[in-house]
Amino acid sequence: MKKSFVKMNAMKFAIPLFVALAYGPAQAQILGPELASFAVLGASDVTSANVSNITGNLGSFPTAPTTAATNFNFITAGSFQPGTQGTAQTQLDTALAALPVYGLGVTVTGGSLDTFFSGTGGVIGPGTYSVPFLASGNITGNIVLDGGGSNTAVWNFVFEDSLITSTVSNVSVTDVGDGANVGVYWKVNSSATLDGPTFAGNVLAVASITTDGNLTMGCGRLLAANGNVTLDGVGSTISAGCFGIDTPGSGSGGFDQGNPMAPIPEPEIYAMMAVGLGLLGWVGRRKKLKEAAAA
Repeated sequence: MKKSFVKMNAMKFAIPLFVALAYGPAQAQILGPELASFAVLGASDVTSANVSNITGNLGSFPTAPTTAATNFNFITAGSFQPGTQGTAQTQLDTALAALPVYGLGVTVTGGSLDTFFSGTGGVIGPGTYSVPFLASGNITGNIVLDGGGSNTAVWNFVFEDSLITSTVSNVSVTDVGDGANVGVYWKVNSSATLDGPTFAGNVLAVASITTDGNLTMGCGRLLAANGNVTLDGVGSTISAGCFGIDTPGSGSGGFDQGNPMAPIPEPEIYAMMAVGLGLLGWVGRRKKLKEAAAA
């Protein structure tokens, strides 16, 4: 009876161990469905100085866009969305809270992604990067996010304050398989100023987003939680669905990963794993001793 009790208790811990490994908590897709449908979302307004090409929905909440509809050319899919931008803004708040906070991951010393890019041999792989404030600009040259062939690569860039790119800066993503489960997020705790010709990924700004010139985002979104989205210059091209680009990211859904990110076990799960493995080892050792004694 005592031996059966020991075995039963070992299995009692072993079963939750394997259940925890198989069904541990996972982080869901960052952008909610309504939010993911928007290529451009503002809070107080969305304006375009000249005609901008948009693939995806466009809207602003609680203040509706004031720019005439003729300044936005919707390509392939998308439209003004007076009925869903309120829900999308709520999902934007949720997404900002779900992304890592500043101080986690690798710190980009000095705030220059150009210097960091050079120091890593011209490769920024998937991961979480905290970027300090840098008034002169965080990106002034060409930055490449290299997935190393992974189809589940996820980048999280968390800015202490603002994100600023220069007029000659470019951000691209490469070597990510078909891109279906890739995520690229730029969480900006203040405002984003995107002055370069090209950019990639989802910009989630707490305040406002401004472009200066002819910005092309073949795969990504401009999402402002509390301010304007201002498309200055000769007009921009923003595509939430990754249409019209010649990189492997095509079809990725705007670099919002299609599958959940790798689950991170809670502390209690680690404890359960340790207890379960310890008991399994103890039972195995007793079994070997019993067999040796019987031989």
